[in-house]
Amino acid sequence: MDEATLNMINEINKQRKASGQAQININNDENFNAKPANFKSDTACSKNPQKSDIQAVAIGHFDGLHKGHKELIKRLGENGALIIIESDKATLTPKQRREEYASVPCFYYDLKNIKNLRGDYFIGLLCRDFKNLKRIVVGYDFKFGKDRGWDKHDLGRIFNGEVIVVSEFCFDGLGVHSSAIKRFLSDGDIYRANRLLGREYSVEGEVIKGQGIGKHELYPTLNLIIYPYATPKDGVYATRTRIDDKTYTSITFIGTRVSTDGLFSIENHIIDENLKSTPKNIRICFIEKIRDNMKFYDLKDLKNQIAKDIEIAKNVAKTCDLTLTQNSTHLRDLS
Repeated sequence: MDEATLNMINEINKQRKASGQAQININNDENFNAKPANFKSDTACSKNPQKSDIQAVAIGHFDGLHKGHKELIKRLGENGALIIIESDKATLTPKQRREEYASVPCFYYDLKNIKNLRGDYFIGLLCRDFKNLKRIVVGYDFKFGKDRGWDKHDLGRIFNGEVIVVSEFCFDGLGVHSSAIKRFLSDGDIYRANRLLGREYSVEGEVIKGQGIGKHELYPTLNLIIYPYATPKDGVYATRTRIDDKTYTSITFIGTRVSTDGLFSIENHIIDENLKSTPKNIRICFIEKIRDNMKFYDLKDLKNQIAKDIEIAKNVAKTCDLTLTQNSTHLRDLS
């Protein structure tokens, strides 16, 4: 867990303690530590395929299931699956969403359990697990085995089947990599992050109790905690919020509440909707950054600014594609 995430959770725990709510136990919470062990793999795909049915696999971390990853999936052919190496660095797309975006069966191997295996032992493990394996698909920079000491050339020598190496995939003149998407998010550049993902970046989290100022003094918000997602740069964003089977236009604040208590928070306002009850969990899809975090010395000034943010968010939502395709040339014209 990175330092920023730990700090966020510590801030949330302070708020929970003050309000008498149960605190988040990082060491014991199953959502934080649920990982397969001892080379066991699993799948949550609806078809629940048998390993003996799999004839082709693509290997990688697949964090984000972005456009580059989709190029590997295209090369699988029939009876293909993903071998996903689980690690603590996967912060763009959690397990359940990777399965949703992949559209093929997913099998998981914990990096902690395989990182000390020799490369030939690892491939031997896959061949034993998938007895009818005939094809392995990897990216051009694929490394495996202890100390990442084996590469695509060794794979061709070790594996007695077809090896397909997919070249770097570029879009908008940029190499599509999870690290690039994370960098754009940390810069608040949602436009480029979404372009490389091929969809709107989304996070899910538990709704928690907030200050209560929004409901009584400003605009009502749903406050939430997200883990283990990469968090966009502090600021206000035009977003869409998914609650159960409905999607709402919204604005989302991420950052330190410099105008009130100075604590970090993620606050989400559903635009032009009066929710009858508070949902337990919500999913937020980021469309575009509206502005940086700002300090206001008067709540009236803050409320006026939020009103402006809402109007911008409504306009952005109307002019931005919900689904981003490879052939799209822009999200919206900012000129």
